[in-house]
Amino acid sequence: MKRRAVVASLAAIVAWPLSANSQGARVYRIGYLTPGSHGHPLGKRNLDAFRHGLREFGYTEGKNLVIEYRFADFQFDRLPHLAAELVRLDVAVIVAGPTPAAVAARKATSTIPIVMINTGDPVGLGLVDSLARPGGNVTGLAFTVGTETFGKGLELLRDAVGGLRSVAILFNPANPSHALVLRDVQVVARALALELHLVEATAPDDFDNAFGLIAVRGADALYVIPDVLFVTQAARIAELAVRHRLPSLHQFKDEVEAGGLISYGHANTAPWRQAAAFVDRLLAGARAADLPVQQPTKFELIINLKTAKALGLTIPPTLLARADEVIE
Repeated sequence: MKRRAVVASLAAIVAWPLSANSQGARVYRIGYLTPGSHGHPLGKRNLDAFRHGLREFGYTEGKNLVIEYRFADFQFDRLPHLAAELVRLDVAVIVAGPTPAAVAARKATSTIPIVMINTGDPVGLGLVDSLARPGGNVTGLAFTVGTETFGKGLELLRDAVGGLRSVAILFNPANPSHALVLRDVQVVARALALELHLVEATAPDDFDNAFGLIAVRGADALYVIPDVLFVTQAARIAELAVRHRLPSLHQFKDEVEAGGLISYGHANTAPWRQAAAFVDRLLAGARAADLPVQQPTKFELIINLKTAKALGLTIPPTLLARADEVIE
């Protein structure tokens, strides 16, 4: 049930005016690069949100817009090749997200403007010089606001699980941002006196072994680092977490709806819709170097009481009162 309305929008982007080119007769060709799959519900939902945003700015496929789609189908090693294809097509803009796609696009070109979506730590990855002044051919939407995002999530997990001492961190070494995320999480864990157990997975077949390692190491809970593979395999991860009696922390509502315990993050599809504003500005002649990178401004806490019951866990009433949505 809804506890309070959460608007996960980036007002500065939405407020940008419609460019004159948006309604012109010219036909634009842009690229769309993602490690996901169009056939997966999440990939379809993200793409629908992006198309909706484009229509709001006057762009319609088949009329004044052609989109060259490139889906890696969760095979991250295909991204460099797919990015190179878009560069050879000389598209006007490449829209790339989340992080692995943005990194592959930037390695493929330093001249074609790139709109990144849900990219973790673009400064740390070398995609931009700074959020305020990107300085190159990349701009768009970052995923988090830094260490405090992960710190807040760990605090919420600690509040939900009494006596929490150790947390298993599920990460994907194929995701370029995860090394940076782990660095931040380790800083927060030390401040909270939490022991971490790092466990990796790069494909769906890795999850059984990963959870076997977690069981051997005796972690009290699980933190799933945000990753397109993990989001699309959320039901499988949630099922394994419950089987191993692990309260789990995520960053997307989709993962909690699939059976995870808690999520703390921004609305997943919002950045895809907001990316259209960047595309519009770039097609109108703006330089990516001059368009500040935007960060999430609103975060939501989702709690799954059905999962808590399955784990034999009682969520404190004070934490429930803070939730934006409780799944019962």
